[in-house]
Amino acid sequence: MSKNNYYNQEANNVLKEFSSNSNNGLKKEQVKGLVEKYGSNSLKEQKKTTFFQKLINQFKDFMIAILAVAAVIAAVSNELVDAVFILLVVILNAVFGVFQESRAENAIESLRKMSTPNANVKRDGKVVSISANDIVPGDLVILEAGDIVPADMRLIEVNSLKIEEAALTGESVPVEKTAKVLSKDDLPLGDRQNMAFMNTNVTYGRAVGVVVATGMNTEVGHIAGMLENTEKSSTPLQENLKKLGKTLTYAIIAISVVLFIIGISSGAESWVNMLLTAISIAVAAIPEGLPAIVTITLALGTGRLAKKNALMRRLAAVETLGSTEVIGSDKTGTLTQNKMTVEKYLVNGKVESSDHKFADDLTANKLGLVMALNNDTKMTENGLIGDPTETALISFDEKQKVDLKQLFAKMPRVAEIPFDSERKLMTTVNGKNSVGKYFITVKGAPDELLKRVKYFEENGLVKEVNSDYLDSLLKINHDLAKQALRVLAFAYKESDTIPAVLKSESVENDLIFIGFVAMIDPERPEVARSVEEAHQAGIRTIMITGDHKDTASAIAKRLGILGNNEENAVITGSELDQIPESAFKKDVDKYRVYARVAPEHKVRIVKAWQAKNKIVAMTGDGVNDAPALKTADIGVAMGITGTEVSKGASDMVLADDNFATIVNAVKEGRIVFANIQKALQYLLSSNWAEVMTLFIMTILGWNLFAPVMILWINLVTDTFPAIALGLEPAEPGIMKRKPRGKSTSFLSGGIGYAIVWQGIVQSLIVLSVYALAISFPDHPESQLLIHRDALTMSFVTLGLMQLVNAFNVKSVYKSIFSIKPFANKYFNGAILLSFLSMAVVVLVPGLNSAFHVSNLNSHQWIIVILASLSIVLIVEIVKLIQRNLFSKS
Repeated sequence: MSKNNYYNQEANNVLKEFSSNSNNGLKKEQVKGLVEKYGSNSLKEQKKTTFFQKLINQFKDFMIAILAVAAVIAAVSNELVDAVFILLVVILNAVFGVFQESRAENAIESLRKMSTPNANVKRDGKVVSISANDIVPGDLVILEAGDIVPADMRLIEVNSLKIEEAALTGESVPVEKTAKVLSKDDLPLGDRQNMAFMNTNVTYGRAVGVVVATGMNTEVGHIAGMLENTEKSSTPLQENLKKLGKTLTYAIIAISVVLFIIGISSGAESWVNMLLTAISIAVAAIPEGLPAIVTITLALGTGRLAKKNALMRRLAAVETLGSTEVIGSDKTGTLTQNKMTVEKYLVNGKVESSDHKFADDLTANKLGLVMALNNDTKMTENGLIGDPTETALISFDEKQKVDLKQLFAKMPRVAEIPFDSERKLMTTVNGKNSVGKYFITVKGAPDELLKRVKYFEENGLVKEVNSDYLDSLLKINHDLAKQALRVLAFAYKESDTIPAVLKSESVENDLIFIGFVAMIDPERPEVARSVEEAHQAGIRTIMITGDHKDTASAIAKRLGILGNNEENAVITGSELDQIPESAFKKDVDKYRVYARVAPEHKVRIVKAWQAKNKIVAMTGDGVNDAPALKTADIGVAMGITGTEVSKGASDMVLADDNFATIVNAVKEGRIVFANIQKALQYLLSSNWAEVMTLFIMTILGWNLFAPVMILWINLVTDTFPAIALGLEPAEPGIMKRKPRGKSTSFLSGGIGYAIVWQGIVQSLIVLSVYALAISFPDHPESQLLIHRDALTMSFVTLGLMQLVNAFNVKSVYKSIFSIKPFANKYFNGAILLSFLSMAVVVLVPGLNSAFHVSNLNSHQWIIVILASLSIVLIVEIVKLIQRNLFSKS
């Protein structure tokens, strides 16, 4: 198929290229060959992932693979309980992943469903209704109001046609179409006024067009191809877990190998026993509960976000939100209301705000009269139906308490000259007014209407216009237009009879100018505050829209995205095309507003920020946004105004279409990351303490904990408190911090150091308890009882101290006494449950023998409890020293 720009070609030449005819269309014998050549007018189906493939993909994660290996090792070492527990964690993680992935709609399938089922085409000189899938290039398609455009076409006949293209171009106002040749090259989609594009909506008028592209060759097909070829990058969480898994694996292997070599060298144990010991330490060191805890924490975050109208489609994306550094937002329907609204009006020579009432002003009421009568909006029980510009006028009249039903009954329309894009005017002739004359109303583009004005009315008086007055009106129009307001002019005249000839030349002259109305798709009231919140959180908000440069710039200034003197920060898609890729990647941070952009521009912008190692969230609601949503680290679609295509390509859907919800979601993402860090610090410091304790015990030749002891500590002290840490409330000032960025790992911010030294301290305390129990035994008569008491005391100390240390990890540097340590009731319950679980194996007869522990006396319990609590004092002292050091640096 030709790649020509059909918009700058004569219609006859386009028809000739496709061997079509403006009178008869294609012949039946031509259609068969064209179907074979171009195929069906449908989008290519994407290969679907089977349930089994989704399940296998879950096991490609490095951490999960390590856990699977650990399960095998545990099983070979006869640690069957360990093996079963680890496998349960792996399976749980896989089930969560498959469930979340299965909920995602297919973006390209959504594009396919948008297509119109039937279309009216002219073949062999007859108009026939056929399936849209059967349309071929060269077909003549007849479009009418309410139709969905079935393919890309060059318009050859146009009668007052308007097409709503917001889903494709991002422009909020329906585009007025023409059949004229457009001489400029490389026009953006939104400016190709003689073209109609697949899956856009005809809102007004009718037209005939020749199909120039079908299926995957259409602009929508181009987007579908971009979606299919766009790889979704790993989230920071996934990358963090992968790096962490590798680091832990290497460290665990190194420790096990060193321990094995030391044990063999000392000759204290056989190589078989030392191998089993090394393997048991390796299994103990792996935080097998981490993937499950991360998944549960993310799921809990997802639940909280859902209550705040943010619906997550990927679990891992919850955490990515917290590291967002750039939000690239579409304008229409995201930052604005996607609803044309009257903002200002000119009457009696004065520009008034839309809040100004004109109900008692006869002249202004006459402006409201013309606005209502010169209007094709239908008033139904379900609301206003019609062109957004006209519905805005009716809405304004309703707010001004104009009795529209009574008005339409008294002054019905008896004749009209419809709007067309050539003269840019619309005229109606309405039934007789209060003085017994027919009332002729005219509205349209100010520059065109003012050419036909002879008089103007102010304060009830009609005066003849002069050049100075017209110049003042044109200046007002220019000033309003600079504010990105769409201005319409209104005029009227009276006639004793209905005009015999309804033509522009005979009717649209000697008009009485009555006023201007200025409209805009206004910003959402809460967005400016949210943009400021994002700025305080170190997040840059940029606007990326298909709308005009002036409109985008004005809205950006009103929202605080753009400063008053930052015009150089605004760039159009055409200007962006002139910038080399390397230069743009270098200078991308210079631009805050992108106007008149195409889908590939949006993807390019996202990738340029990602090349600077920034985490990018992209919002949007249209088909044109889908590729960028999929490319971004976080794709955010609108739930109400968004197309199914944009939702299918996104990671998150805003149920309320509220930009403020994104900022709330970022806060939740930061909480999730912080809580995962807390759980990780708790788990790894606990496991590190266990490894160090076993390692040193082996070197010293002391008795080791039985496997069931290690399993019980891991099960009881690791699981419940770590999960409860995922429910910790936000720390004060969490939205005042800078984004952590891609380079930040779970071990950053002092977490890694805290894990190491806290694990070592816990190990030393446990070993001290063991040494104390051996040195000052309660049963000196029996070596067996001495070592059993020592193991029991160190076992209970290790378990209880981990629970106490869970309070310490609520903040890396702040004192636990300054952060409301008991505010999380779930955490308190988890600690109590874990404490009772540790105590029960010592206190309950029968269980203590199963766990190879003795029943401690009061003296021994005092030592255990004091040793367990000592971790708080030690950590508080270290934190105090750290705070003092940081305050001086």
